[in-house]
Amino acid sequence: MTYFGFLFFFLCIPLLAMSWTTFIDQRSHQNAPLSASPRAVCLAIGLHLILALVYTTPWDNYLVATGVWFYNPRLVTGLVIGWVPIEEYTFFVLQTLLSGLWWWFLARRVWPAKSSFQPAVRFRLAALPAPVLLCLASLVLLILSFKPATYLALECIWALPPIIIQLIFGADILWQHRGLVVLTILPLTLYLSLADALAISSGTWVIARGQSLNVFIGALPLEELVFFLLTNTLIAFGITLLLAPESRVRAGEIRKWFVRN
Repeated sequence: MTYFGFLFFFLCIPLLAMSWTTFIDQRSHQNAPLSASPRAVCLAIGLHLILALVYTTPWDNYLVATGVWFYNPRLVTGLVIGWVPIEEYTFFVLQTLLSGLWWWFLARRVWPAKSSFQPAVRFRLAALPAPVLLCLASLVLLILSFKPATYLALECIWALPPIIIQLIFGADILWQHRGLVVLTILPLTLYLSLADALAISSGTWVIARGQSLNVFIGALPLEELVFFLLTNTLIAFGITLLLAPESRVRAGEIRKWFVRN
């Protein structure tokens, strides 16, 4: 299976379905998510597209340059930017679009929690120790050059800092909309992991055994499951926080605090 073949079957076709569903919903005046307009949702997804390209490009180039993962040269076009094939950049864009449209599809159907929102600083603080400790542990493993943990550690060091920032700002807001967040993350993570397992089985790309824990779920390396879990979490957290009405209130309070100080 070529890389573009993978993208077409497993991302483009679902994207077309999601786009068609969005079009039908807009024609039937399906309720907008979290009181956000379609324009606001599109801007939020567009912002994540830019962030995905800007933030992921150096990290992914490093992975390929150091041999953490590599691709079959017969199954890609041969066009590269840096060390990474053009298909990989296309994947960044398509996954972000798919995650964003899936979030939008769910948000039009999963109503926000009816209970009134109560800001909770303690809740935000309680959400931090696990990702912070995991990030620090990953850094230690890299410093110690523990090769089997290289890929997993690089994933955590790349993805957890922005997730920590999201939790600092709005872990309590995310909890308020936990149904939407969980339904965005888990099904997409499962779907993309299954698709990735098929791609790995067909040799489209390969994870270096020397830099992986070599823990497999079927044909899928554990690190690939973690990758999709982290990326879908980043997108689900990010779009929810950008569009939730509670976030607008909190952002206004933060601006007022900076003005006073």
